Amino acid sequence: MSRVIAHPTLKLPDPGERFHLAERAGGIGTFVRDLIEGTWEWTPQVAYLFGLTPEAAASFEDWERLVFPDDVAKLIAALDEARRTGSYYTEFRIRVAGGVRWLAGKGAVDNDESGRPRWLCGVYYDISERKELEARLLAANETLEARVREMREEARLLEILNNTGAALAAELSLERLVQIVTDAAVSLSGAKFGAFFYNSVSPQGESYTLYALSGVPRSAFEKFPLPRNTAIFEPTFRGTGPVRSDDILADPRYGKNAPHKGMPPGHLPVRSYMALPVILRSGEVIGGLFFGHPDPGVFTERAERIVAGIAGQAATAFDNARLFEASKREVVARRQAEGELQRLNETLEERIASEFRERRKAEETLRQAQKMESIGQLTGGIAHDFNNLLTVISGNLEQLQRRLAAGADGQRNAAAALRGVSRAALLTQRLLAFSRRQPLQPKVVDPNSLILNISDLLRRTLGEAISIETIGLGGAWPILADAIEIENALINLAVNARDAMPEGGRLTLETANSPLDAATAAAHGVAPGDYVCIAVRDTGTGMPPEVVEKAFEPFFTTKDIGQGTGLGLSQVYGFVKQSGGHVAIDSQVGKGTTVTLHFPRHTGERVPEAAQSRAAAPAARDGETILVVEDDSDVRQSTTEMVRDLGYRVLSAEDGQAALRELEAHPEVRLLLTDVGLPRGMNGRQLADEALRRRPQLKVLFVTGYARSAIVHDGRLDPGVEAIFKPFNYADLGTRMRRVLDQ
Repeated sequence: MSRVIAHPTLKLPDPGERFHLAERAGGIGTFVRDLIEGTWEWTPQVAYLFGLTPEAAASFEDWERLVFPDDVAKLIAALDEARRTGSYYTEFRIRVAGGVRWLAGKGAVDNDESGRPRWLCGVYYDISERKELEARLLAANETLEARVREMREEARLLEILNNTGAALAAELSLERLVQIVTDAAVSLSGAKFGAFFYNSVSPQGESYTLYALSGVPRSAFEKFPLPRNTAIFEPTFRGTGPVRSDDILADPRYGKNAPHKGMPPGHLPVRSYMALPVILRSGEVIGGLFFGHPDPGVFTERAERIVAGIAGQAATAFDNARLFEASKREVVARRQAEGELQRLNETLEERIASEFRERRKAEETLRQAQKMESIGQLTGGIAHDFNNLLTVISGNLEQLQRRLAAGADGQRNAAAALRGVSRAALLTQRLLAFSRRQPLQPKVVDPNSLILNISDLLRRTLGEAISIETIGLGGAWPILADAIEIENALINLAVNARDAMPEGGRLTLETANSPLDAATAAAHGVAPGDYVCIAVRDTGTGMPPEVVEKAFEPFFTTKDIGQGTGLGLSQVYGFVKQSGGHVAIDSQVGKGTTVTLHFPRHTGERVPEAAQSRAAAPAARDGETILVVEDDSDVRQSTTEMVRDLGYRVLSAEDGQAALRELEAHPEVRLLLTDVGLPRGMNGRQLADEALRRRPQLKVLFVTGYARSAIVHDGRLDPGVEAIFKPFNYADLGTRMRRVLDQ
């Protein structure tokens, strides 16, 4: 049993005073309003909530004058609702010293003896903190939604670029090529309309002709003269570079030529203007792409880069189309010659037919190689930009996740979004692998040991219905390649083989030595010499020739929607090509498929492996300052915030010259964290060289998104260089910076 012990000197407050003390402790004030008389009574805490002293309070109308003007109607409506329903609730703002405060009122109505609503009894309390949190959550959601919209737009652009690249690689009609390029460039640049004008030289002098239009009918241009030697048009037709103007009407280069000296009457409304030359490999300017929009400021620098890439692909496609037309003419001439030779010497028939078949085969091989190279350039460039986007998105999501309370809905949403970013990063890695821009870490590999080690993993992965056999050649030569990527390639091939054997079967991994002579090597686009083969053979359903022909193309798949990305074999193709080898497929329907990876034989010394740290990301130490150099503002902001969250003091710069000025002004900088690709004539490697010349003790960590850069050559990181690859997270960045700082 509990006992109450009275203290002889302690005097407790009376119940009314205790009630007021409880109100102040809880931040709640009570009131009673006479709904008929309009009078009201309140406790002192109500006055405090309204920013007054109890002595200063007067009528209810005096209190209402403190309410934010836009919210007075809400108070009146809440009182009317209380008379009708008996329940009172409202949220409103009041003006107090230093700003605005949010209050909530809640109560219930009592009726008098006649049943009329008479007294409204209730409480007021402060909800400012809740409103601030709601506003912050709303802002966070809006930011996330904006990032999602950006990702969707990038996915749309990637799809257009991939479709355009595939169409350009496959199309040999000049007229259709030009239309494909013009339509795609209009869609990618945001133009209202676009045109391709063909560059030509007539007997009367230089001129150009309208070749293709997109977004408007031909009649929109046919009635106007086409002057060529103007300050606006000449750079395009001379091939000296792109022209981009936010407002052509205000451009000093525009409107200098008679008779109109500006926009002719009836011309399409143009404010934003952009034009890029299409230049063949020979240096010939075949024509120009021109784009317009009636609004100013539409065409961005990024749109210019994308369309410039399309123009480059168009030039390659034009070259191929011309080569094809020339080949057709040559074939016709050859057939005529064959007829003449047949009449002269029947014994030459078989030799000529054989030569013709070989030529057709070589032309098809060249065409396929050019198509794969074109698609690779497109996908590699977009994957690089996508890596920047993923770095920004993942960094901001991790910051959001760190700042939300554990278990909050936002935590789960951020975690789900981060999983999506990881899947997108894997997709981007596969695109980089196909385009041969994936950073590799090669080491000397024994092919026999590799297939033996991976066979156990494949047995667990593929299941008991598929038997696995390994055949290692005694004396198999070593190879220099990224062992992890070889294993990924073999797993990709094994999973494809399993899908081709739904009722079970046999999978064989086999190694062999394979010297290639000059003719065979040229047919596969590699250097002649010794190669090591790793073959993956199955007893599955096999593939028809038309499927084999497209098997290595990205996004091509024979699986149902949702069952595959179409990047597995293209990733294998890109990785082996980047390693200096080639891939061959031998398949027969109903008899199975063999995919053989050919790697160059390694005859040098063993390449030392870099030590890998598995520790958690360490925090910064006192006084450590990092200089972040990145030209993309979003990536720079995200990286800076990540470094700051890891406990470092952070400075930032957008290019090399700005970074050197920061280093001069801040001798306390210990680490230079710089992107490799920087604008304005100084890349990240050049910046690091100059910084180390001035500050030999400075530490340098490079950031890059793909293998073709100033610190990576032949797909391999330069010796002695420390780098982290986009996209990265807090743990990767913190561990790598700590390792470099402690060296």
